[in-house]
Amino acid sequence: MNRSEANVDILKQYTERANEIIGERTPDEQKYGREVIRWMRKGKTIAKAIAKANEKYPSEALQVNSDNLAEVQAHYEYLADHDAIIEKLDALKKIGLES
Repeated sequence: MNRSEANVDILKQYTERANEIIGERTPDEQKYGREVIRWMRKGKTIAKAIAKANEKYPSEALQVNSDNLAEVQAHYEYLADHDAIIEKLDALKKIGLES
């Protein structure tokens, strides 16, 4: 296996694993998640980011409390990291450095 094939295999494995972790989401769930991440990237706490997303997408609103806040935060931090990786891969594809 050459280096390019190994990179494609690693990317495929990453994508498959990420899809398992994230699971299938409806378009509305995806919009809600992007809104939470947008506020997190602006420096808001997870609780404030969720409150902002709840205002914009009340049908997808999450109810968080001290029992589930850490788990919810970890989930959205993972989504934010995943989105950043996908954005970088898309940029590489545009300039032809990744297949």
